[in-house]
Amino acid sequence: MRILVVEDDPMIGDVLVQQLTDAAYAVDWARDGTTALGYTFTEEYGAILLDLGLPGRDGLEVLAAIRRDSAVPVVVITARSEIDDRIAGLDLGADDYLVKPFAFDELLARLRAVMRRGTDQTSATLSNGIIVLDQETHEASAPDHEGVALTRREFAVLRALLTRPGTIRSRSDLEAQVYGPDDQVESNAVEFVIHKLRSKLGADTIKNVRGVGWFVPRRG
Repeated sequence: MRILVVEDDPMIGDVLVQQLTDAAYAVDWARDGTTALGYTFTEEYGAILLDLGLPGRDGLEVLAAIRRDSAVPVVVITARSEIDDRIAGLDLGADDYLVKPFAFDELLARLRAVMRRGTDQTSATLSNGIIVLDQETHEASAPDHEGVALTRREFAVLRALLTRPGTIRSRSDLEAQVYGPDDQVESNAVEFVIHKLRSKLGADTIKNVRGVGWFVPRRG
């Protein structure tokens, strides 16, 4: 899952990028509104974390521009705690509003919540009727394989597949959901991660369409 962080404060931005990366998200970081909008035109994001006090273009202006073209979930993260600012952000289409300082675990929970909206997800787990993935513990279960601990990249690949069960995801698609812009990605990196997932959860849990990509079958 790819997240866009829009934050001009270098210390806050650096911490958010590191913590989100540790939580198995691929992260892009824009330090101003103009750059943020450029990212949204060229990349597909699972969610956007948007500060309001940005140089150049104010965060509310950026939010309005995003909403003219996209329904991507947006969580406003800002030091502005006044009720008028919250109302303005929500009225412009923000999915949630979090005032700094905040606990990172709360931010992750809010991210999961806004990304569940518009889907048939009702909890912090993802499932295709065969595999169950706990997004909080990063553990997966499948028939005869219970409570399997996953590495960060194994979790990220499986989450991307389970977000759209039955849909074939190409190598480049999975790379975009797993790796950050500064990561060095080897040509067989995705194949290696999927091999490890199959060894942990069963050889038939992830299917391959040769030359096209991978998918998890939908059941139920």
